[in-house]
Amino acid sequence: MKNTFLYAATAGLILAAALTSCASAPKENPTIPFEFIDANKNHHSANLDDTVRKHSYKNECFVREGEKLFYRGDDRYTSRLGVDISHHDGPVDWKKMKAWGIEFVILRTGYRGYQTGYLIQDKMFDQNIKEAIEAGLDIGVYFFSQAITEEEAEEEAQMVLRLIEPHKKHITLPVVFDPESILKDEARTDGVPGEVFTRTSIVFCEAVKKAGYRPMIYSNMIWEAFFFDMKKLEAYDFWYADYEKYPQTPYNFTLWQYTDTAESVDGIRLDKKITKPVDLNILIVKVEENE
Repeated sequence: MKNTFLYAATAGLILAAALTSCASAPKENPTIPFEFIDANKNHHSANLDDTVRKHSYKNECFVREGEKLFYRGDDRYTSRLGVDISHHDGPVDWKKMKAWGIEFVILRTGYRGYQTGYLIQDKMFDQNIKEAIEAGLDIGVYFFSQAITEEEAEEEAQMVLRLIEPHKKHITLPVVFDPESILKDEARTDGVPGEVFTRTSIVFCEAVKKAGYRPMIYSNMIWEAFFFDMKKLEAYDFWYADYEKYPQTPYNFTLWQYTDTAESVDGIRLDKKITKPVDLNILIVKVEENE
């Protein structure tokens, strides 16, 4: 999964905000100034909502051993190491991957075409979930979204639920909504304002929750600063992508995609034509939830 982004602000939205009178404007939540670096090493400044639920992780507790990452030294939490996999990664030797130290996987179920809007199942999903179950890995799933309406988000959720229903007892980790933007091509999501992505995220997550699964939203600092209304989404867990040494977000998250360039993981790139590295993730679990 690539961590892509674009800016969604439009002149129309800015003009509308300017024409809104002070008397009728809703009271804004207090904000905090914030600076961060994106995946392309660009620097950004933003004002973040200071009322949104925040994490309390300690940077010094993130311990790296080669390409592996652990959270240690904080009695409140433990951690687990995992990957996210789609057909782009080719066939996987799940037993070798588990022996290397991988404890869980987040599998792509499918995606919506960023131009056509068609819903497409990941062509390796059926094989991947069968073999991951056989290897004894814990499993979550994600859907790469290009929804631009609430109806499309519901459609995406229902597709995911149909695909995972035969494996329901094995889906012990979250079902993730992954809204992303396309940098290098024209896409149906170009210019879609953040408020739409906030609404589509809620629709997907509520459908997942109603079906008895744990919903989660994929994000990065660009999306949390400039797209999402984080206050409206704070009831949901987040899968946060950030390739800096430590997570930059102040907001709460339970899953961190900390690299997209891992090369040493066993069991991957069995097809010699596939040379791409793999994403690695750390799941941070409250101790009482792990007992």
